[in-house]
Formats: sequence, C-alpha cells, structure tokens
Amino acid sequence: MTARVRAPELRGRGWLNTGGRPLTLADLHGKVVLLDFWTFCCINCLHVLDELRPLEEKYGDALVIIGVHSPKFEHERDPEALAAAVERYGVHHPVLDDADMTMWQQYAAKAWPTLSVIDPESYVVASMAGEGHAEGLVRLIDELITTHEAKGTLHRGDGPYVPPVAPDTLLRFPGKVIELPNGNLLVSDSARHSLAELSPDGETLVRRFGTGERGRTDGSAETASFSEPQGLCLLPTGTADYDVVVADTVNHLLRGLRLDTGEVTTIAGTGSPWRSADDDGKALSSPWDLAWYADQVIIAMAGIHQLWWFDPATGRTGVYAGTTVESLRDGKLPDVWMAQPSGLSAAGDRLWIADSETSALRWIEAGELHTAVGQGLFDFGHVDGPAQDALLQHPLGVGALPDGSVLIADTYNGAVRRFDPADGTVSTVDSGLSEPSDVLVTRDGAVIVVESGAHRLVRLAPGVVKTVAGERHRTERPPSPLAPGEVTLDVVFTPAPGQKLDTSFGPSTRLVVSAAPPELLLEGEGTTTELSRRLVLNPDVPKGILQVVAQAATCDADVEHAACHLTRQDWGVPVVVEPGAPSRLPLILRGLDA
Repeated sequence: MTARVRAPELRGRGWLNTGGRPLTLADLHGKVVLLDFWTFCCINCLHVLDELRPLEEKYGDALVIIGVHSPKFEHERDPEALAAAVERYGVHHPVLDDADMTMWQQYAAKAWPTLSVIDPESYVVASMAGEGHAEGLVRLIDELITTHEAKGTLHRGDGPYVPPVAPDTLLRFPGKVIELPNGNLLVSDSARHSLAELSPDGETLVRRFGTGERGRTDGSAETASFSEPQGLCLLPTGTADYDVVVADTVNHLLRGLRLDTGEVTTIAGTGSPWRSADDDGKALSSPWDLAWYADQVIIAMAGIHQLWWFDPATGRTGVYAGTTVESLRDGKLPDVWMAQPSGLSAAGDRLWIADSETSALRWIEAGELHTAVGQGLFDFGHVDGPAQDALLQHPLGVGALPDGSVLIADTYNGAVRRFDPADGTVSTVDSGLSEPSDVLVTRDGAVIVVESGAHRLVRLAPGVVKTVAGERHRTERPPSPLAPGEVTLDVVFTPAPGQKLDTSFGPSTRLVVSAAPPELLLEGEGTTTELSRRLVLNPDVPKGILQVVAQAATCDADVEHAACHLTRQDWGVPVVVEPGAPSRLPLILRGLDA
C-alpha cells in the first residue's frame, strides 16, 4: 500500500441514514472508509450489499461504509425512490445521493458496483469493480487497522449511521404473487423476508410463512426463514412432495413449500452465489422469478443474466438460456444474451420474459429467443406505439392474457403496459403506480398488480387503455474517449493481501470482449486468457459500447489448506472515437490507486 492519493471530498444532493446530517471526510478521519458506488437496479450491486453486511458487523467501530448512489435509470434519480430502495434492500449504512454522478467521476468509476477504500488519513488506497471482493476486503481492512493502530491514526467508536423509523404495513415491498388452488393469493413479502397468504380480496392475511427475520432456516411456517424472497411457482399436482417453489433470492436458493403443513425445505442451491462454470448445476445466483414451462420450472437467474431449468423430480438444475454476457442478443438457445431477467409468464408454447436491464420484453418459442420491445442496455423511456419504437423502463414482471397479448409491470415507469403480438403495438393500461413488480391474471380473468412501492396488491380496472408518447432516455455516463485504430485495453488486477493468482487448473485470468454495434470493433473481439488486449476501433463508427467481461482466480498464499477465490466483473463502457484521444483504456478489476 504505497500509493498516496488524497480522497476527493464527499459531495452530493443529500444524505440518507444519517439523521439528516451531511458527512465530510473530516468527520470520518480516523476510520477506514469503504465507498460503495451502486445503483439500485443493479443485481451485482445488490450482491455487494449482502457481502458487506458481515464487514459492518465485524468492524463496526473501525470501519464506515458509505453507499454512493450513482443512478443508471431516470427513475433512480428520484430521491423518494432512492429512500425506498435503501429501506427495501436493508441498507444499514449512510448513503450519499450522487444524482449528478459527481462522485462517480471524481473516483473514476466505470462500472456498477465499484468499491473504493480510504485509509484513516483520508487517502485512497484501493479500488475494485464488481462483486466477490469480501475476502480480499477483510485482509485489506485487517492490514489497515494494524498499520494505523500502530501509528495512532485509527480512532475506534460509533459510526454515523442513524436508522430510520420502522414502518408498519401489512406487506413491505412485496415482489411476486400467484393464485393458489383455493383462490387465495400467495405473495412474496420481500422486505419482510417471508411469504404471506392473503384472501382473494388481496387485503386480508390468512397466514404467514417465515419468521420475518433475514435467514435461511428450513422448518415450519413459524420457524423457517428467507432472505428477500421473490418468485413463486405453483407446481402441477403430484409433481413433488411440496406444492410451491420459492425463489429465495438473496440466499441464492430454491425452497419448497407445502401448503397443507406450511413446511419449508431447501431444494436447490448451495447458499453461495454462482461464480464460475465449476458451479453449474450447484450454485444459483439471485433467482428472481419462476414459471412452469415445457414440463419444468424455469428460473430467471437475474444474478448471471441467464434462464435456468429445475427438475423437481430429481432436484437437478442447469442452464436454459444465456451465456452470462449482459446484453441483448436473440437467437437459438442457449447462446443468447440477456440482462437481469426478472419476470416470467408461460402461455402455451411461449415463455414471456421481462429482461429488466435492457428494458425489454422478450419471449422464447421453439428453442429461440426473440425481442418484442427493447433496444439495449442504455435506452429506455415511456413511449407507446409500434413495438420497434416503444420504450419501457426496467420492467420486473409479465402476465400473459388469454387473448395472446401480455401485460408488463413497467416498474420504473410506474405503469402497466400491454403488448399485442397481433398488431405489434404497445399501449399503457394503467399509470401512476408505485414500482409495480408483477402482474397476475387469475383463473376468472381478473388482473392483480403487485404495487411494490405502495406495499399492496391492486386490481386493474378492465378496459382502460391510454396512449403515452413520453420521453426517450439514455443512460448518460461520461464516455471514455478513445483514438480510432489501434488501442490497448488493460484490465488491472492485483491480488488481495495474502493471495496469489491461482494456476492450479489452468490459466488464472480470462477476458471476453465484444461491442455494440459490432462494427465498432474491427479487431479484438473474443476470448483470451490475458487481461490486456489489442483492439482496433473503426474510425467510421463515432461511438458505441465496449462490453468487457474479466475474471481472475486467486488462492491463499503460503498456507496448507488454501482457499480459492474468483473475481469477475462485466463492464459496458460507453466510448467515443475521436482523433487525438487516448489509445489506452484501463479498467480496474482490483488494484491500488496510483
């Protein structure tokens, strides 16, 4: 840790979880500070929130974690939406509202999430992108504490976190809903870490499954525990010795629920997130929704941008669609690209998908993936009309209608939209909702919407259709200027203290590069085992997105039973091609700031 870079001052629109008090670096002098650059749409950011919880507990008197919220979507710039997300995801540390991405630029972030570590003397000592850094952070924080205790520059004591007032509602940020055989509704009460069975009116509690505290314990309805559950799938009668499959999202598990006894069992997953192909068929990654399709359970595996299948008869799982590259590409399964699929609805031979990060409605039929609405990772808005021109904003749910059309929970637009395949158009059927996250079409034809941000279920009025010609938006991150022709892509990776690159099972690093549009790259697309790559940019393409996926395997150094670790990150880097611009693009996977 020889780099001595003074940390930029903390500035933003406002603060959450501090009792209204703004914080400065001077207030944090004497603490190890970890800045977590996140945005609440991003599944990898949510993974990091979960990875940071043990650090908050272990180092509570020496470490201050600050979430720096740098938004991707327009909806995420809304301060009320941010405050709701901080509660929804159980963020128990101060959060700086970086609405204009000032801090993002000051700390040279290029990916969600990015972590920056500041020592007790207010110098930046390390930066890292992506998830999976918990073990390395433990080693780094231990080293910083030891060094600064010896110097007398570490000051232990309470941090600046001030918890908000606890709310009191029947549901709290519900996620998904299904209809049970008796006509009742089963809702994933996500922020309450439980499932709620409601009467058909959607307002009367019949019973609850789970303690309401975050956990992963099997057992009875009263003793079982979940962690932010989402998707639910009612199995055909006699399929298994449980009735409902539950996507226990933050636990990275599938759970089985027996409706007669209320018993909850773990049926798939290890409890740790998927990290590499070595985990296929074992570990899951943020399963977000479920559907019974083609005689199996299909899992929207939001955490790795794929769909998986699950066989209740054998308990086995496997990849159904997607390569883990986060983008939008149609074609034959499984070699397609998806981006945080979060909603599923089966209708005959079609499986409808809400692909949230591309703001897309997609469908699978006859072994191929198609896009009905959606233009890419950074294009979104609220525009009705022909599907090729229509825009959504981070949809999380879908519900197929008997007439062949599909309703979309257009979450960040606060609307329910309808796509009609017959004429290829998109319309708005309801708006003014608070983050709708699912749409259920009941057996009697009623439409029930999970209005997650309002903590309730609502019934959609029949026959209402609006036409919205709203705004088109793009994610406006500062692009990286690059020279036309030959440039060098360098992914910077330094192993955490006490670790070394692991070559026990082959090359320790891997780099995958692609571009949108594909014409941006004349040379350099593909996969190699080096973290540096020669690219050739097309001078006739003025701008685009470089899609970079890097991973590095490490193991503990000089110990008898070394643990292994995998660090992985996706970047979608906006670039502009300009004569005279730099000919090198550095991306920090993990490294010391210089």
